[in-house]
Amino acid sequence: MIRAAYLHIPFCHHICHYCDFNKVFFENQPVEQYLEAVNKEMEKTMENFPTDYFKTIFVGGGTPTALTEEQLEVFLQGVKKYLPFDEETEYTFEANPNELTVEKLQLMKKYGVNRLSIGVQTFNEELLKKIGRVHTNSQVEQVIAQAKDHGFHNISIDLMYNLPGQTMEDFKQSIEKAVLLNVPHISSYSLIVEPKTVFYNLHRKGKLHLLPQEKEAEMYEYLMDILASEGYEQYEISNFAKKGFESKHNLTYWENNEYFGIGAGAHGYMNEVRRANAGPLKKYIHAVEEKGHAYIEEHKVTEAEKMEEEMFLGLRKGEGVNKAIFETKFSRSMDSIFHEQIEDLKKRGLLEEDKQSVFLTRQGKLLGNEVFSQFIGVI
Repeated sequence: MIRAAYLHIPFCHHICHYCDFNKVFFENQPVEQYLEAVNKEMEKTMENFPTDYFKTIFVGGGTPTALTEEQLEVFLQGVKKYLPFDEETEYTFEANPNELTVEKLQLMKKYGVNRLSIGVQTFNEELLKKIGRVHTNSQVEQVIAQAKDHGFHNISIDLMYNLPGQTMEDFKQSIEKAVLLNVPHISSYSLIVEPKTVFYNLHRKGKLHLLPQEKEAEMYEYLMDILASEGYEQYEISNFAKKGFESKHNLTYWENNEYFGIGAGAHGYMNEVRRANAGPLKKYIHAVEEKGHAYIEEHKVTEAEKMEEEMFLGLRKGEGVNKAIFETKFSRSMDSIFHEQIEDLKKRGLLEEDKQSVFLTRQGKLLGNEVFSQFIGVI
């Protein structure tokens, strides 16, 4: 049975310069109609793929906290009505520091949300403006204190590095301030300039000056070292957690398990089929009203693709890919399929293995995409 659900809220009050997720400006959008469609998609998805309990629910965007309190409660009521979960479920909401009011915190707590993922990105307020963010450092500190006061102890913050104009000193100060906030989970990603973003257009015009690769690597190595010294385990390439606070929902993806994808532009993986929903709001709403779903792509995952995904997704994890689990899933040993690739990557110092698992070395983490690509198109 499927035990994880991702729900997408595509609305934003401000569009960040680096963001390529499916999103729209909040103003003049059919928000209430969209929430009705999400409710209907949840209902129909549960009818088509019944499950009795969710271990994880993740609400992302866009910005879920862009919703008004009234809209937020409508959404939360729908989740409670259609998706069975309890206090043991990891129920995460993404949030912007400047939008997460006390009233919204109280609503989330009332309806069972128990984990927050807060978009901080950097503590350099000049850099925040350059990347299109509108919150302040004091808002970050205030909202985390308020969240803790309201019983939210499973809190994650996002940080970025390799930002245009970012110095090593900037990044060090951001990490230091993040650690002082005493949150149990930190996600930190390098900037990737994606098509259809403000940064992409600036880059094409020669107006975006990116950092050299060696500076990016230096920032990543500092990140790994300093967070390890502060008691955070790097359980995935870009994710660091105190013991017991790893993101169970994201582990669903990295362990190549199935999940629902609800909302405009959401992706799901149900009954061995990867599905993608329509992204434009009107198209999504119309499709759900007509059919109960908004799939525009459906791909039946082959056995070969599953094995490749098991490797390149699983190698993102600190513990790597477990040999026994691989054999249980596919009735073939990992070595019988990927021996040549594993040995080559070991010789290059990018992979290690022990009796239980195959996992990235420190150098392998720096060159992760190069490692992952070795397992695609092999079978």
